[in-house]
Amino acid sequence: MNDAELSKIKIGIAGLGLIGGSLAMAFKHKVGSIVVGFDNNPQTISSAIKTGAVNTASTSVDLLFDADYIFVALYPEDIIAFINTNAARFKKGSVIIDCCGVKTYIFDAVSDTADANGFYFIGGHPMAGTEKSGFSAANEDLFKGASFILTPPKAVPENIISNLSKLLTLIGFKQIVLTSPEHHDRMIAFTSQLPHILSCAYVSSPCCAGHKGFSAGSYRDVSRVANINPPLWAELFIDNKKALCEEIDILIYNLLELREASATGDFIKLTALLTKARTIKDGADLVE
Repeated sequence: MNDAELSKIKIGIAGLGLIGGSLAMAFKHKVGSIVVGFDNNPQTISSAIKTGAVNTASTSVDLLFDADYIFVALYPEDIIAFINTNAARFKKGSVIIDCCGVKTYIFDAVSDTADANGFYFIGGHPMAGTEKSGFSAANEDLFKGASFILTPPKAVPENIISNLSKLLTLIGFKQIVLTSPEHHDRMIAFTSQLPHILSCAYVSSPCCAGHKGFSAGSYRDVSRVANINPPLWAELFIDNKKALCEEIDILIYNLLELREASATGDFIKLTALLTKARTIKDGADLVE
């Protein structure tokens, strides 16, 4: 499918928050797609129409059902409910992509539904965002240079994945990563969920309230993502609890090693631990 054909595709967006709103803007303005949106907040619908992020939008899901692609940018449980409740009404042969930060939990809940109702479900995760949320934070350039992770079932034809990948590159994604739901969840537990856990634990110190005048880049870097959407991230943590808890256990072990070496004044061990960490980080950066 060429760029001109892709521009004629109708895109549905379920959930017009930061990610959904940014997808809507990007597809409409960068690709020229017809974009229809759904959100349960009337004010969000009004803003999306007024700013030209969509061709049309509604608090009713009905306008999504003739879309060729539907990106579902809702909370995990709402994604499952949206797909399973509306499965019989999706256009046959359409592609439904969720945008959730966990994949195995979603896949297990909806894959049979897709097979039974004649549409393709592909797990998706745009590796872009900010600590802000809601349509007011949406930006059509949010995905510029970012990766989009896809976890397609084995039965999805190659041309479906290829066309979706090309469509995503047209809105700014630089890399499309194909992997399994299980591998996605293990890696995201480390690269995304654990940093949020760490940041929340870090700012829970009694010292946090008095940081001004004593903090600079290190404080900003570690504390930034503690500006969190609590209900969303609570769902994500629970839905990926096995992989996340394994990463938390590794972090606790490493913290205890550093604590012991510091508490006992073991300069040699502490230096070795810090050197090991720097070597790992330098090696990981070279891979990137």
